[in-house]
Amino acid sequence: MIQGNRAKKFILVLGDIFFLYFSLLIALIIRYLSLPSAELLNLHFFSFFIIHILWILIFYIAGFYDTEKKTFVYLSEVFSAMVIGGIIAILLFYLIPSLGITPKTNLVIDIFIASIFIWGWRNLLGALLTKITKIKIFFWGEPKEKDGLINYINNRPQLQYEVVKEAGLADVIIVSEEVKRNTELLRSLYQMLFSGKTVIDFDKFYESLIGKIPVSSIDESWFLENLVEINNQTFEKVKRVFDIVLSLFFFIPLVIFYPFVALAIKLNSPGPVFFRQERVGKNGKIFKLIKFRSLLGRDSKGEGWKKPTEKDNRLTFVGNIIRKTRIDELPQFWNIIKGNLSFTGPRPERPEFIKELIEKIPHYSMRHIIKPGLTGWAQINFGDASAKDALEKLQYDLYYIKNRSPLLDTVIFLKTIMVVVQTSGK
Repeated sequence: MIQGNRAKKFILVLGDIFFLYFSLLIALIIRYLSLPSAELLNLHFFSFFIIHILWILIFYIAGFYDTEKKTFVYLSEVFSAMVIGGIIAILLFYLIPSLGITPKTNLVIDIFIASIFIWGWRNLLGALLTKITKIKIFFWGEPKEKDGLINYINNRPQLQYEVVKEAGLADVIIVSEEVKRNTELLRSLYQMLFSGKTVIDFDKFYESLIGKIPVSSIDESWFLENLVEINNQTFEKVKRVFDIVLSLFFFIPLVIFYPFVALAIKLNSPGPVFFRQERVGKNGKIFKLIKFRSLLGRDSKGEGWKKPTEKDNRLTFVGNIIRKTRIDELPQFWNIIKGNLSFTGPRPERPEFIKELIEKIPHYSMRHIIKPGLTGWAQINFGDASAKDALEKLQYDLYYIKNRSPLLDTVIFLKTIMVVVQTSGK
């Protein structure tokens, strides 16, 4: 089943690449009112290869390949992504003369044609997928998350799953832990394998489908089996190098804007330019998180879990702008350089909040076995507005800790770019 979702993503990528090149061919025919020569085709097809990769990357950031969430796309969504890619393409063509061309008219025509083709192809595929026979699944056992997962599946027909009430009708049987501990039931499951049915562990199915760890599976043995920190030491060392390189890459060019931001903050309201607040880092170590101040005065306690809104009288005019644009987060690159933060990881919370959550949520402190991050898996998948959401955030954090890798970090980084662009507030 998971392979099925990967296959859909692969088909989407192949289709997008085909229609991007097909659109380029049509654009050249329209532009020159004839079939393009082999020389013209080679020149454009090679030069546009980089641009097509860029567009695929933008599609990914925009969530066009999140088949678990959406299959259909709006024409406006595709066109917006194409325009963004087109603007970057123009810069590349002029900054890299070796590409051999600096298209303007051709690129504009290509953007319009490709937007229509990509939109049409994706929605046609979406319509076809809804007509394909669904995979019938049966849940054997009663884990805590069963009802929530069934609702998740029922609300997403693009997943192509159908929940049935009898094991005999199912193609796939999702088995909970208590069933596996019953010898008689385990024997029955074993016999079902010979009738062509697939048996999948509930926890693994839940984790791979939703991207978080089910609460019912979290106990001491789970941590011993899955969070072996020593096995990731090499990854952590490499990650530290990339943290420093990326931080310097962003920090050095952006530091020229700091005086202007500082001046705006000082002119808008009294108080310091920077805002420092205690946060809990790796292994429970306390450090000072630094941001540009967006609230009045030196308030570091504020309203507890409550985040300031546009109507909050603590929020300054400049503070509202730098929060929306994420400019207030820029000084945290210094935290990354110092080693308090990584680019990706669980977001660090304040010590008083951590004390409260450790008392309420079992194993909450385990999220501190790795370095916290400027952004994280929980941030791109779920908001963090209140203490009641902390358990769900922990599930996402544990998923990241268990599955952290260069690929997952890249996914988080790219998705964060889209969150920042959309200023969605996650």
